[in-house]
Amino acid sequence: MATIAEFRLPVEGFALGETIQEGPIPELEIERVAAHGPDHVMPYVWVTADDWGRIDDLFEADETLATFELISETDDGVRLYRMDWVDRAEVLVNILTEQEGVILSAVATDGVWNFRALFPERDALSRAYDYAEDRGIRLNITAIYEMNDDREGRFGLSESQHEAITLATERGYYDVPRDVSLEELADELDISHQSLSERLRRAQKVLNVNTVLVGDFE
Repeated sequence: MATIAEFRLPVEGFALGETIQEGPIPELEIERVAAHGPDHVMPYVWVTADDWGRIDDLFEADETLATFELISETDDGVRLYRMDWVDRAEVLVNILTEQEGVILSAVATDGVWNFRALFPERDALSRAYDYAEDRGIRLNITAIYEMNDDREGRFGLSESQHEAITLATERGYYDVPRDVSLEELADELDISHQSLSERLRRAQKVLNVNTVLVGDFE
């Protein structure tokens, strides 16, 4: 069964570790990453920083970066770079190529890379873990979700949470103005409105932590 794992890697000894340690950089977030052969990966990385001249100098000196290119900049000053990692990213390369995995999210804050990755099976996660261990890199796995037929495991939702938040969205509970009341939804699910309210809040928190707040929430 397909499996999603959340894990952490220290920036030391990993891609962009030199830049992050010399920073400080408030945040790095991978937008997309692909493996280009057995030796390197090419990610698109959002960078939040205060001194862009210093950031460019750090990128130039970082031995894990073969190339980097500024792609765009948002109105609030966050930049998107295309990079070519050629060193210390072997764990990522293994996940993407040997284990046929997909990186769902990756954020570096406070000296740690936080990843969410999808593996085609639980054994593939185990092999990636062993691969890292053999190279002296410890994957600190913080959560594992088994995917089910309804796909709610992608974001760590329970079946009941997925059912509640899906129904609420489809019925217009989150529209402005609302098209359905909490009491009406609760009747449809055959639970109390208090239970539904708590279920929706828990589901929303799970979604926030696993999407918007990746790497920022303990």
